[in-house]
Amino acid sequence: MSETRTIIIVGSSRSTGNTAELASSVASKLKASVIDLNQYRIAPFDYEFKNRDDDFLTLMKQVLSFDRIILATPMYWYSPSAIMKTFMDRISDLLKVEKDLGRQLRTKKAALLGTGYDAIPAACFEQVFQHTFDYLGMGYEGMLYASCQDDFIHAEHALAIEKFTEALHAE
Repeated sequence: MSETRTIIIVGSSRSTGNTAELASSVASKLKASVIDLNQYRIAPFDYEFKNRDDDFLTLMKQVLSFDRIILATPMYWYSPSAIMKTFMDRISDLLKVEKDLGRQLRTKKAALLGTGYDAIPAACFEQVFQHTFDYLGMGYEGMLYASCQDDFIHAEHALAIEKFTEALHAE
């Protein structure tokens, strides 16, 4: 059986913050590639699709070469970060204009990494992703959430990271 190629897409206002630390820890266990959305120019979704000169389509062509896509975001007001929400909104381009690319999402596995101040994330945070992945026909494999009162402390999350990555390997 071949190994599942995984990419983690980090969408946070801080490229070296708690979410990036969690993504890095998970990536090392899965031998996953990591992309920081801050390194790309992704314009907001527009209904006329005039934003096609940004980095979104080029990025998505790269992302679609992987078997599993993990989105990583802090929880801001029970929602994904603005940069992650913009990225997710732009997937609409793949449903309306670049349909051949959009159809490729149906063969992908998906998961979620989240960080936040709350001890337990509100259910609505994960539901945004669950509904999105379901709509796109992606196989949702679950969420790993790390409560970070201040900084990400790997030792506090090591067991959860191990269990999460083992479950993904078992898929």
